[in-house]
Amino acid sequence: MATLPLHQIRADYDATTIVVYQAYSPAIADPAVRGQRFVPPFSLNRMTWIKPSFLWMMGRSNWARKPGQERILAVRITREGWETALSQAVLTGFTHGVHSDRAQWERELKTSAVRVQWDPERTLHGGTLDARSIQVGLSRHIIADYVEQWTTEIRDVTPTVHKMADLLKQGRKDRAAEHLPKERPYDLPAEIARRLYRVPAY
Repeated sequence: MATLPLHQIRADYDATTIVVYQAYSPAIADPAVRGQRFVPPFSLNRMTWIKPSFLWMMGRSNWARKPGQERILAVRITREGWETALSQAVLTGFTHGVHSDRAQWERELKTSAVRVQWDPERTLHGGTLDARSIQVGLSRHIIADYVEQWTTEIRDVTPTVHKMADLLKQGRKDRAAEHLPKERPYDLPAEIARRLYRVPAY
């Protein structure tokens, strides 16, 4: 694998939408897939995290085998919604070059509707890379927009996840890799990027 930039969004997207992943229990996943919308017991009153990296989600859920994460959902949302969220995001940790000082960061974090953290990206075998993968937390102040306005499709990709995991166990890495989504760099407007990581000066 070529060396990846430290901070870069990589995703499966088209001209108007982007795919993010979430892992849930069947109690939440089943009605969401049937109705193509998140409904109770999904809660609008607690933060939910969305992730565009398929392999990061596989590492987090242990290929859909962790309790409460047995179903992997590929949620297609509008790029307008995605960038709206990121335009309001505050990093979960103070970062020189992004925040002018710690006090400013603390003030923004207390009132932010969206939080972002960067975690190590994963390989197909679950190893970690130096490159980071973005995780976006939507608070109760914005989650209704995610559910009611941004979401255009909810797919249950758990069968594919299990098939890939079985292939990996059999040592058939190349066959498993054939099922990976086509993720590629997602460029952000400069004013949004500056909220998420230290943008190099040229």
